[in-house]
Amino acid sequence: MRKIRVLVVDDSVVIRKIVTDALGADPDIEVVGVAANGRIALAKLPHLNPDLVTLDIEMPEMDGLQTLAALRKAQVKLPVIMFSTLTQRGASATLDALALGASDYVTKPANVGNVMAGMQRIRDELIPKVKTFCAHLVKAERKALRRDSGDLGSTLSLGQPAPPGSAVFPSQGLPTQAGGKIEVVAIGVSTGGPNALAALFPQWPASFPVPIVVVQHMPPMFTKLLADRLSGKSAVRVSEGQVGMPLLPAQAIIAPGDFHMLVEQDTTGVRVSLRQGPPENSCRPAVDVLFRSVAHVFGPRALGVVLTGMGQDGLRGCEAIKAAGGQVFVQDEASSVVWGMPGIVAKAGLADKILPLDQLGIEILRRAEEGRMTSTTSGAKSPEGQVHCAAQQR
Repeated sequence: MRKIRVLVVDDSVVIRKIVTDALGADPDIEVVGVAANGRIALAKLPHLNPDLVTLDIEMPEMDGLQTLAALRKAQVKLPVIMFSTLTQRGASATLDALALGASDYVTKPANVGNVMAGMQRIRDELIPKVKTFCAHLVKAERKALRRDSGDLGSTLSLGQPAPPGSAVFPSQGLPTQAGGKIEVVAIGVSTGGPNALAALFPQWPASFPVPIVVVQHMPPMFTKLLADRLSGKSAVRVSEGQVGMPLLPAQAIIAPGDFHMLVEQDTTGVRVSLRQGPPENSCRPAVDVLFRSVAHVFGPRALGVVLTGMGQDGLRGCEAIKAAGGQVFVQDEASSVVWGMPGIVAKAGLADKILPLDQLGIEILRRAEEGRMTSTTSGAKSPEGQVHCAAQQR
């Protein structure tokens, strides 16, 4: 079976050794070369023909951002996973890299002196991403083997994009208050998320009539910078979540890295709660945690939205939203970087709509305005002006 060919680019000898050994120990992966900076990496690319590149951000001569920009001019689709540090500078550079076309990122082991711990971090975080981004190579080879062996049987796959707005997966028969007024939009997203959110938020006016709560799988510092960047591009105000923060129309709140975010109702309204409970789906923040709280507080007035991302975080939360009578939209495969999170929700029959990203924002706005008198052209606020205490009466 063909192995996934990886080029490792990092100026640190220690990091190159850790990454190379961790990747090389996996039977499905082969490290075909290493490079100490971007200039060397670009020179090696045509000869090594890798399936994926791991790229350090901070390097001498030619750093990761410069290398990525040059690489993307020649190879638009080659997967590139950035190596970032858990610093504000590293977070900012990582967001820049994602905007330039990086496929994803991992953070460097904090203590490279502990080689075993560093290698385990690489195995846990990097290897699944390498395999996800190169899964099409394995599928293509298996298809060729089946063809050569005369086995032309069909296979089940998430690889076919759903027609926009169509219900192509079996329904679970869960209740939905179609057409009822919603009071919150809850978004879950992971791999490819910063760019997806950057495309989504500018589609919404300052008169967006309900609050928005978001879980984006990111570490501390990254989520604050992401919120600031989105706020600068959008008429909707975007902030990183803080304890007690009220949910208000035309305002989006992003869960801070390393904290689960929930919504809770008190005598004055609905507010943000933060907890550091155990990770769910290996994630903190987790989409499931937020979605379950949204289902509990808002019931049939909740709209859950699952965007591009690896894994299945959000599946159980969508089940809770549907069971409470709410609705669920998911991003389609063709516009997703990875159709893991939205795909598994769609396969479970939980998606009311499956839409490409460029249509999803418009449909979310239409759904949020349904049942209201809201002007999207004059910037007028909705009559409600706030999320009422009685988000859901049970």
